[in-house]
Amino acid sequence: MYPKVKPALARAWRDLQTVQFGVTPAHAVVLGPVDTATGSLIDRIDGTRGMDLLRAEAAGMGLPDGRADEVVRRLAGAGLLDDATAGGPRAQAVRARPEVLERLGPDLGSLSLVHRDPGGDLRGVAARRAIRVRVRGAGRVGAAVAAVLAGAGVGRVEVLDGGRVEAADVAPGGLGPDAVGRMRAEAAGRMVREAAPGRAPRPGEEGGPEPGLALVVVAPRDGLHAWAPDPDTAAGWVTTGIPHLYAGVLEGTGLVGPLVLPGATACAGCMERDRVDRDPAWPRMLVQWRSAHRRRATAACDLGLAAAVAGLAAAHALSFLDGELPASTAARWEAALPSLHWERTEVPAHGDCPCGAGRPAVPARTGGGSGADRPQGP
Repeated sequence: MYPKVKPALARAWRDLQTVQFGVTPAHAVVLGPVDTATGSLIDRIDGTRGMDLLRAEAAGMGLPDGRADEVVRRLAGAGLLDDATAGGPRAQAVRARPEVLERLGPDLGSLSLVHRDPGGDLRGVAARRAIRVRVRGAGRVGAAVAAVLAGAGVGRVEVLDGGRVEAADVAPGGLGPDAVGRMRAEAAGRMVREAAPGRAPRPGEEGGPEPGLALVVVAPRDGLHAWAPDPDTAAGWVTTGIPHLYAGVLEGTGLVGPLVLPGATACAGCMERDRVDRDPAWPRMLVQWRSAHRRRATAACDLGLAAAVAGLAAAHALSFLDGELPASTAARWEAALPSLHWERTEVPAHGDCPCGAGRPAVPARTGGGSGADRPQGP
C-alpha cells in the first residue's frame, strides 16, 4: 500500500489543532485534534512512501509507535485517502496508459471525491472506458454532449443522425466549420475520436467484454422532439430496458430530462398521456407543430443556452454512468431566456401506459396464503 491524501481537496488549518480538507460544503472534511508532528506526517502521505517508510519517518519525528497506522486509518475512514496501487486489474490497465491519465487528470480528481474508497478514481475511469453510449442527434446540443462524454473517458460513444452538416450545426465544443457539407454521422464520429483521451479499448481488452448499450442520450436537432418525445421512437428502448435521457433547446427554452429508467420511471408514452389528460387539444396542436418544424429551415437555438444544456446533460449522463441517479431521473429541468432560472418539474408515470411504471405494486402471498403480503417491484 502506498497511501496518499487525495490531492483534489485543498487543505487549510482552522486552528493549531484542526485541519480542514476541502473548501466546498459538499465534500469538505474537518479532522482534529492534529498536533504539529502529525500534520508533518500527513504532508508525507503523498503516494511515494509505503507503510514501512511512513512508520520509520513517524518514529524519526518522535511520534509514538502505531501513530502512522492510526493516521492512515483515520484518513481512510474520513474518505480522504487514496492508494497509488489500488483499484484492481482494470485500474492497473489504465495506469499503463499515461496519455489517458494525463488527459483525465482533472476527471480523476473529481472521481476521487465521488468514489471515496482508495483507488475509486481509477476504478471509475476504467469503468467508463468499458461503457457504450449512443447519442441521437448531432446538432448544437447532441454533438457537444457526445464530445464531452468521449473526452471524459467513456470508451464507446456512437452518434446517430442523418443528412449533412450545415453551418447552423457548428458550435464550440461540437462540430467545427470544417465539418460543413460532410455526412453528420461521419463528422460526429471523427469529432468523438478526436475528443477521446487515447484509443478506446477493444473488446476483451483491459479486462472487459464487449459492452451492451448503457444509455441513449436523445438530443435531436429539432428541440420539439425532446420537448414532446415520440413514444414510437422510444418503444424499443423501453422494451429492451435501455435507459435514455432527453435534452434539447426549443425556441428559447433549454431542457434536460427526464432520465427514463424503463419500467421504473415515466417514459415518452407516460408524458404524452399525461399531457393529453391535462390538455385535450394537445394531440391536434402537436401534429401542427411537427408539420411546421419539418418545413422550417432553421429552428431557434441560442448558442449559449445550447452549450449550457449540453454541459448539464453530459454531467447528468456521466453521473448515471458512474452509478448514481442524477436529479433528472423522472424529472425535467428547464431554463428559459432571458432569465435562465433552472426549474425542476417532476414527470409522473401514467397508470395507463404499457411501460408499467405507473402501475401499482401487486401484493404477493407466500404459499397457502399464510404469509405476509410482499410488495413487488414494477
